Amino acid sequence: MSDDVPPQIPSVSATAQNKFHCPACGAEATWNPAKQALVCGFCGTASPATVDPTPGGEGGIQEHDLVAALRGMDGQRGWEAERVQVRCQSCQAISVFDPARVGQRCDFCGSSALVAYEEVKEAFRPESLLPFKLADSAVRDAVREWYGRRWWAPNALGTRAMTDRLHGIYIPYWTFDAQARADWTAESGYHYYVTETYRDGNGNTQTRQVQHTRWEPSWGSLDHFFDDELVCASKGVDRGLLDEVQGYPTKELVPYQAGFLAGWVVERYQIDLVAAAQSSREGMMQKLHDLCGRQVPGDTHRNLQVSAQWSGQTFKHILAPVWLLTYDYHGKSYQVVVNGYTGAIAGRYPKSWVKILFTVLGILAFVALVIFFGHRR
Repeated sequence: MSDDVPPQIPSVSATAQNKFHCPACGAEATWNPAKQALVCGFCGTASPATVDPTPGGEGGIQEHDLVAALRGMDGQRGWEAERVQVRCQSCQAISVFDPARVGQRCDFCGSSALVAYEEVKEAFRPESLLPFKLADSAVRDAVREWYGRRWWAPNALGTRAMTDRLHGIYIPYWTFDAQARADWTAESGYHYYVTETYRDGNGNTQTRQVQHTRWEPSWGSLDHFFDDELVCASKGVDRGLLDEVQGYPTKELVPYQAGFLAGWVVERYQIDLVAAAQSSREGMMQKLHDLCGRQVPGDTHRNLQVSAQWSGQTFKHILAPVWLLTYDYHGKSYQVVVNGYTGAIAGRYPKSWVKILFTVLGILAFVALVIFFGHRR
């Protein structure tokens, strides 16, 4: 986010420690999506997060006034825990992770070209998130099955699928709410038909019905509330793939606590509040235009003009869980994205030239047989 337009984000009541220690043996515990708890990697003891991990739990989910934020109010920065930030020189993603994690490759593209990332001011931390709900073992099985259903994919991917390179990552999002009052004007078109006489190619007189349109002015208005319009702030993951799996149930967000991030990589937002708000407004205006277009009477319309007034504009900064698989196949990079909360999958995959070749040969053989038997009749 641009440092000259920070939002006002209230402080979170509980303060997380740099590490989360097991209550039984004192070893470090990390968030386990299968058990929905902090789990000790040494003795296996599970302990709850620092707050109630249920929607609407302690602390609540708050919306913040967008206009006030854009006027330059200051907010809550930092991750409430010691974190390291690096920028990938290949894909430019900024990763945030625990200090003990060293010597890693980029979780987004696999590159080892990582450099330390220093900020003038710390990033604004999110107030809410969706914790990882799917364990890595279940995701690996789902990815293998997904590859098995890709007809053009090489057979090896259906069994192997490179799932040893699967990483869990929290992706940054902004959400926006707004109440819109839209007034519209347009020209409504009403079709009518006129019988015309003409001569065909043989000189015979024929008749036909020809469509015409009568245009009349029309106008109207509507009220619409936009709730949790999502704007992705990631640059490390293929935007098209994220859009395909983006069905995040924002009503199930839980208050942010550093414990949910223990052991996980977080991508720092690279689209700030100003750019995200502008993108959201453009999306809302397009939806308003479509809604107004449905109100225009007649069979068709043209010159639709929409004027909108906005109120109750609010926003949140949230994190959403993604399982990401990035790998190289014959010199080309591919990504598979899995929604870490719902399990929705989208991805790119290599095409098997052998399958394509045999399919083309099969089609050519079929056409040849049709022609051959056609000539024998």
